[in-house]
Amino acid sequence: MIGARERILGRLRSAQPAQPSVGETQLDGRIDAHYGQWGALREATGAARIDAFEAALTAAHAEVWRASAATWQAHLAERIAQAGVRRLLLDTERPEGAALAAALPATVEPLPFAQPLEQWKAELFDTVEAGFTVARSGIAATGTLVLCPDRGSPRTMSLAPPLHIALVYADTLHRDLHEAAHTERWREGMPTNLVLVSGPSKTSDIQQTLAYGAHGPRMLWVVIVTDDEGTDHTQGDDR
Repeated sequence: MIGARERILGRLRSAQPAQPSVGETQLDGRIDAHYGQWGALREATGAARIDAFEAALTAAHAEVWRASAATWQAHLAERIAQAGVRRLLLDTERPEGAALAAALPATVEPLPFAQPLEQWKAELFDTVEAGFTVARSGIAATGTLVLCPDRGSPRTMSLAPPLHIALVYADTLHRDLHEAAHTERWREGMPTNLVLVSGPSKTSDIQQTLAYGAHGPRMLWVVIVTDDEGTDHTQGDDR
């Protein structure tokens, strides 16, 4: 017998108008039209995309600054020490993590995520003040970091500490999400855990009182590397 649930679903399906099939090119056109509000960034120079990215992140209460490939490590290490950070999560297997660890003063302990979360959860949440990650790319229109967590830099690294520090290369900034998906060929190898971060964690209660840090880091620092010394950081076939 057909139950009440099946009868209701059947009526809903029969009431739906037939939807014409949409080809890939047509679908891409619709998405591009949706993102037309950021059309000014379509042909924008790298500098204009950096400006838009920084402005959007700053509006979301992130702290953003620019640095060259040769100076970001020393500058960031100094700021980390000045902020009173004593333990910093980072992946020393990455060149950027190793460079930052080497630049840190003796007052800051570089800490790899080298054991299962269950074995040091209390230590992590109670004693680690900051986590450092390298963004896969960024989205200029919305000031969004695209993170691709892995074994060395799991999602916990950018989620548990009260301060999340992210490094992003200027030459990986896309106009919008659609361009990021196309340029990085997400459909050819979609990561199992792709994270979009557009500011520090924030939420509001029923009275619309805004609070930071309720579900993640309450502070976000973003370093934009604007001088890559000829290295191409754009993600493509190898990701």
